[in-house]
Amino acid sequence: MKTRVVITGLGVVAPNGVGLQDFTNAIKSGKSGITFHQQLKDKGFSCCIGGIPDVSEEKKAEYLSALQLRGFNSTSILYGVMAGVDAWKDAGFSVDENSSLDYDSGLIFGTGTSGIEKFRESIYKIDDQKVRRLGSTSVLQTMASGISAYLGGMLGLGNQVTTNSSACTTGTEALLLGFNRIKSGKAKRMLVGSSSDSSLYTWGGFDAMRVMSYKHNDSPEKGSRPMSATAAGFVPGSGAGALVIESLESALARNATIYAEVLGGNINSGGQRNGGTLTAPNAEAVQRCVKDAIIDANISANDIDVINGHLTATSKDCLEIENWTKALQRHGTNFPYINSLKSQVGHCLAAAGAIETVACILQVKEQFVFPNINCEDIHPEITNLIAKEKIPVKKLHTNITYLAKASFGFGDVNACVIFKKY
Repeated sequence: MKTRVVITGLGVVAPNGVGLQDFTNAIKSGKSGITFHQQLKDKGFSCCIGGIPDVSEEKKAEYLSALQLRGFNSTSILYGVMAGVDAWKDAGFSVDENSSLDYDSGLIFGTGTSGIEKFRESIYKIDDQKVRRLGSTSVLQTMASGISAYLGGMLGLGNQVTTNSSACTTGTEALLLGFNRIKSGKAKRMLVGSSSDSSLYTWGGFDAMRVMSYKHNDSPEKGSRPMSATAAGFVPGSGAGALVIESLESALARNATIYAEVLGGNINSGGQRNGGTLTAPNAEAVQRCVKDAIIDANISANDIDVINGHLTATSKDCLEIENWTKALQRHGTNFPYINSLKSQVGHCLAAAGAIETVACILQVKEQFVFPNINCEDIHPEITNLIAKEKIPVKKLHTNITYLAKASFGFGDVNACVIFKKY
């Protein structure tokens, strides 16, 4: 019998909402989480705006002990722990450090850079010949798998516990890796997701590449403009998203809430050939990724009701829409509704796929399409391909059976997943 995989828990730490309820309210109302950051201006950034989740010291103390917080300086791990613990609890499991080891549950949680602030702190101490003062957690906070090490121990997971990293595709890839593990019968459930730190040291390289928007330092909420004719580059964001996925059999046996079903998906690469580079997508590979995801989900391209795109507010948005039209063979008014969460939260880099996937699942569960904000002036190349009304600028209630989510990352890597209403 074919193993079906469903989503039973969600957790999110986003620039426009921390926690599931705040985030749901924010995406429905089109609330922007982009603000001005004086620190970026002081360091000479061109883009002085970004999306940083609002997490108080009191909030941190709900997830990490006073001992864990001593010398703690990794926002990537903090956001990942918060989202992961929330998703685990949302799925109906308890968080108890004395609980018995659970060999049926595992974790694939991705990140781009982990603890870059802690790295900086450590480098200065070493350069000042203060190696002994690094503290016992500097390794844990700076290793790429720090996030899965923290969560795996907090939750007592005995199945595969690992970290993946593939730029902006990380979160979507983590979900598909976990999905395949459950499908193959090697785990009953997996906590999957990704996180990204809110650090000017992470964002600086993008500012140097001139791919970030510098035109809205005085109007931060207008800065992230996917699919807009006046898009001027992406706005950096940060945070984490997490999902508990499990076999349908396991979910039904424990009477869990089921948000949606994961039908299938695909991960591939354009190999930096045929127009693909480190930073630009190979269009043929993108289209193939989408087509193969649809085949894996065993549906037709015409079944898809909504697309949540990668759509970063760069010059590549028009190409992405063109790739979708070619992959689906759907144009004009026959095209599905499409949206980009980046209009509200910016580009959360390694966390983007996971945060956006949480938003996708909420749309499927509650049957709405969240608005694309800052998109009143759709790029003419896009309206030549698809009908304007397929890019909603206000929240829309509609029947959603199938939703496609895609992420395309640096290094010419792609991931697409298909969700179904349960």
